[in-house]
Amino acid sequence: MRGLLMMTALAVLPLGVAAQTPATGATPELPDPQRALLPQMVIPRPAEWGDALPTVPEGFTVTAIATGLKIPRQTLVLPNGDILVAEGKGQGAPALRPKDVIAGFIKALGKSPEPGGNRLTLLRDADGDGTYEMQGVFAEGLNSPYGLALIDGGLFVANQDAVVRFDYTDGQTQASGPPVTLTDLPKAINHHWTKAMTASADGRFLYVGIGSNSNITERGMEAEEDRAMVWQIDARTGMHRPYATGLRNPTALTIQPDTGQLWAVVNERDEIGPDLVPDYLAAVQEGGFYGWPYSYWGQTVDPRAQPQDPDKVAAAIVPDYALGAHVAALGVAFSDPVMGEDFAEGVFVGMHGSWNRNPPVGYKVVFVPFRDGRPAGEAVDFMTGFLVDEDNTRGRPVGVTLDPRGALIVADDLSNTIWRVAPAR
Repeated sequence: MRGLLMMTALAVLPLGVAAQTPATGATPELPDPQRALLPQMVIPRPAEWGDALPTVPEGFTVTAIATGLKIPRQTLVLPNGDILVAEGKGQGAPALRPKDVIAGFIKALGKSPEPGGNRLTLLRDADGDGTYEMQGVFAEGLNSPYGLALIDGGLFVANQDAVVRFDYTDGQTQASGPPVTLTDLPKAINHHWTKAMTASADGRFLYVGIGSNSNITERGMEAEEDRAMVWQIDARTGMHRPYATGLRNPTALTIQPDTGQLWAVVNERDEIGPDLVPDYLAAVQEGGFYGWPYSYWGQTVDPRAQPQDPDKVAAAIVPDYALGAHVAALGVAFSDPVMGEDFAEGVFVGMHGSWNRNPPVGYKVVFVPFRDGRPAGEAVDFMTGFLVDEDNTRGRPVGVTLDPRGALIVADDLSNTIWRVAPAR
């Protein structure tokens, strides 16, 4: 079956066209779009780690601090150093077209068969030696939790259908009661079910990323109400409003230290070639519009979105940094000098990896260097070794979180592992 699908995917590519290096950086050169009956659909199958470990830069160590999880997605380092892990699988959306059925089959080949945990797991390293000797369930019965945030004794969780709140006391190992709903989130269809979340620097607001219900409005614009945007939510009352729009699927959010600026990584649209459209990193501007569905990378018009809106296209903001097409960026975290001179200023990005590109891309954690608060220079590989070859991968990075004590925490939802990458002491 896999061979047949591979042949089909290759057969529908325009004659003489080959995948090239995806457009990356602050000023990427975008290729011409390519249309085909089916996009390339190739995904590496799960492989065992065995005695192998991910590859990290010289001077760093990597350790599996938790295994046997149930689809870990995002993590949160608590004030006492404990780590919370959100585990969930999401409902997905019903197939709309025959190609959706094929794509669903292909995607499933590259996923863990483990059911989602619908829970939060707590990890504790009591003596600070980098070994997390405690692993227990903090809360369960959630609905595909993803985003996490802590504000003044309130632990907020973005389920696929609502933001909920637990009371939290420093050092607590289990929730003291069921969560209280702060506000409902768009949940119909849920083509993109993940709800990324972060808290403002002053703790007044939560920001929640809500992905589109389609690739390029094939379900109609009615299905996109309140979607493809970031909400700003009052953390006390639950009142909310659109903060920025036109972001096809904002999969991870973070606040820049010192400035308080909101940043996001965004997964862009598919089906116009192996090198379009680049997923991106962006400083999210209040009231900003980022193009979806009418255009991409600023004013590059996508004629598939009908009817067009020239005024929207003219207003579309160019993102700050292209990460490459189909890398599926699902994690973002600002670094700190505690990670060493080479990685002191910039962001780490977790790339889950492509399902619709040959050869595959992503399947790693990269570091985007910053200077004077903005991206500056080429992204460098920070954590690799997940992808064995074009047919096999040991893991798929999702959330990345900086532990201020000096480590990067990486969730891997294929091997169901939490990795810790730290400077060697």
